[in-house]
Amino acid sequence: MLNAGEVKGKIESAFDVLLNDLKQKMKSVYHDRSKIDDMAVKRGMPPFVMREIMSANPFSAIIPKEHGGLGGDVKESIALMSTASYESLALSLTFGINTALFLQPVMKAGQKDYVAEVLNRFVTKGNMGGLMITEPDFGSDALSMQTFAKDNDTHFDLNGTKHWAGLTGWADYWLLTARQDMGDGKLARDIDFFVCDVTQPNQGIEVEEFFENLGLYQIPYGRNKIDVKIPKIQKLIPERSGVKLMLDLLHRSRMSFPGMAMGFIQRMLDEAISHCRQRFVGGKSLLNYDQVQQRLAELQSRFTIVSAMCVNSSEKAGLKNDLSGIGIEANAVKSIATDMMQAASQTLLQLVGAKGYKLNHIAGRSTVDSRPFQIFEGSNDMLYSQISEAVLKLMRKAKLDNLLDFTKSYDLTQKASDIVKDLINFKLDPSMPQRKLVDLGQIVGRVICIDQVLALNEKGFDKNLSNGAIEYLRQEISNLISSFKYQNKTQVIEDYQSNSNWMSFA
Repeated sequence: MLNAGEVKGKIESAFDVLLNDLKQKMKSVYHDRSKIDDMAVKRGMPPFVMREIMSANPFSAIIPKEHGGLGGDVKESIALMSTASYESLALSLTFGINTALFLQPVMKAGQKDYVAEVLNRFVTKGNMGGLMITEPDFGSDALSMQTFAKDNDTHFDLNGTKHWAGLTGWADYWLLTARQDMGDGKLARDIDFFVCDVTQPNQGIEVEEFFENLGLYQIPYGRNKIDVKIPKIQKLIPERSGVKLMLDLLHRSRMSFPGMAMGFIQRMLDEAISHCRQRFVGGKSLLNYDQVQQRLAELQSRFTIVSAMCVNSSEKAGLKNDLSGIGIEANAVKSIATDMMQAASQTLLQLVGAKGYKLNHIAGRSTVDSRPFQIFEGSNDMLYSQISEAVLKLMRKAKLDNLLDFTKSYDLTQKASDIVKDLINFKLDPSMPQRKLVDLGQIVGRVICIDQVLALNEKGFDKNLSNGAIEYLRQEISNLISSFKYQNKTQVIEDYQSNSNWMSFA
């Protein structure tokens, strides 16, 4: 009989085999059999690509052993997304949608017998699943969704419209959100979750329109008409409420964003260094220019910061943990990781120059593909604002008004407080305008990042890299504090065309 250490080693070895198989298959479909640079400018994905990728059985990494998977270690699902995003951000997002937005909530709150059936199909048939929350009139205001569920004894009738669900028209399963029909045109305040199997009678979802989405061309998005009958066994049963389940789901997903960011930023770094070595201007390589060194150092710092995020999420985002209450941390991780993805692609594009300004060049493609990450699953401006609102609430409760005092007492920033004490030793006005809440959220988020980098340092990570990342974050915090303290109250002038035609003054 194997002891615990040997069993763990066996699981890790099986995952390594999976990861190596995935790398080989990505090399085949993206470089040998076709070229990803050409593929990226066309919508959709050639059938052989997903067929080849799915033959590696990637989702087995997140599925428990008793259902034919490798154990469901969150570290491995993060590594899976990172490996995919080095080659294709669209593929990594496809993995993220399936794991964080479908499989994890279904495994956590699905009815046991039905969960076994779903997982079996994922492992044996390469099925895929997605999540539908957003509606045309209710994006960030998800709690006001109008899709409704009516209990009809043997099943639930669901009716409504959903849009911007990744894998529209592709997925075999959909996790649908709806509010219970209470009669008289009233809907319940809580939200229910249902698994819809589009391969079964009365569960087909009509795609009314496919969107011409900007970037991420390989993933289909669209508007979906929901008119389905869902058997009762396919309803999720939350431990507390549907709203808490949704928060747990979204926070766990946001904590997984570093997985997608990790491989992507590493690719940007590798491409940038390679280009700067080979590109000569004025008789010397770009690596010899100070401004180029600064850009590359910043890119390397983002690589280090996201590495720290990956370790942190691996330790905290396990399925057994209730993440519904970690809004500050989850919002900080998602917003900063995605801001750094876009900044990394912009850095590469700037360094590469004109030839990077092509959709079929990795610099141009990456800039377009990484941009929506700052918007979906919560616009970063909104998430930064929510961080500040939550921090101010905690400060009121603790009777604190100084940001440094708060960071010293808050578990996510205690290690970092001494590093930034010269920058954040000032009082906060709890009635600050929203634009200042966004600034403050960015500041607090970066202090949290310093804390995570310090924790990574303690585990033996390269100190030169971590010291550079901390210095980079300090500079970002310093710049943000300047913006935060500057009193800018400008407002839009809606009737701006009056007396503003420049030709009248020339």
